[in-house]
Amino acid sequence: MVMRTNTKDENYIYYIFGQNLKKQRKLKGLTQEQLADKSTYNIGFIKNLESKKVHQTASMGTAYKFSQVLGIPITELFKDLEE
Repeated sequence: MVMRTNTKDENYIYYIFGQNLKKQRKLKGLTQEQLADKSTYNIGFIKNLESKKVHQTASMGTAYKFSQVLGIPITELFKDLEE
């Protein structure tokens, strides 16, 4: 499993985003498929975002859309990870 823990890497924010998305999705009791349906994003895209092995980028608009669908402040998707 590839852990993206290099906080100096500019792509680290995508790892943080994906892991927080997964956490918030689970807290809301949603599967990846349900989140895909509610957000209109492809399930493969969501799987890639949440993956620790795949580097998937996303736009600020995407982050905003997910925060709206999950009913959370967008900042929840960018919080430092508790590891």
